[in-house]
Amino acid sequence: MQRTVAVLNQKGGVGKTTVTLGLASAADAARRRVLVVDLDPQAASSWVLGIDPGGPSSAEALASKRANTRDFVVPSAWSDHVHVLPGSADLQRLEDGHVKRLRVLLEQIEDDYEAVLVDCPPSLGDLTRSALVASAHALIVVEPSSLGLRGIGGVADVIDEIWDSHNPDLELSGVILNRVPAVSREAERRIDELARIVSRRAIWSPSIPQRVIINEAVGARRPVHSYGSRATDTAAVFDSLWRKVRGLVRS
Repeated sequence: MQRTVAVLNQKGGVGKTTVTLGLASAADAARRRVLVVDLDPQAASSWVLGIDPGGPSSAEALASKRANTRDFVVPSAWSDHVHVLPGSADLQRLEDGHVKRLRVLLEQIEDDYEAVLVDCPPSLGDLTRSALVASAHALIVVEPSSLGLRGIGGVADVIDEIWDSHNPDLELSGVILNRVPAVSREAERRIDELARIVSRRAIWSPSIPQRVIINEAVGARRPVHSYGSRATDTAAVFDSLWRKVRGLVRS
């Protein structure tokens, strides 16, 4: 499962979906095929990618013992390069499900894509654990605030647990800082604290700055790269992070 990347944090509101969509936008701009797997019952990434409720979903695929995964994957509204295994509210019923099921599903289709990006729910339940079982790489998304850093050690512990019990190929491949203010002593202190927890080397650069254009793109259900010169700096950040992901999945 070398091409599958889990994007996670047990803390809600830190921007896991924003990061997943930014990476998908960069892949789309580079004309690389990616699959976004939405494991969040809120299905926010599916909605931004133009998928409305009522169609095929990851919940249906996980609930089926003999699913053909391609029957549940749909093209996004962004372009033919970005496909989606949509989320749905029914995923809530699968928090106590079989943690190896997603791996079986993704093994059928992983080679169809440059990368598979799994947008995890804000929890460390079985949906997130199933994403880690199915992935070679874990990316933790963190906001540099006191609340944003809460529970990071627990996330790292679960990654170690899954590595030990189910998936020896799994790595904590990086930590992505999101919503970083241009100048903030508090943010600097929290980044130093994060470095003590996960090591400075694990924190990816560049970080994602606070930008109104990111929220605007989400609200309009558009890739951030579609905003042209208004999003040049932000798009460049996601392009750089996408290159790092490509380096992971090609190693």
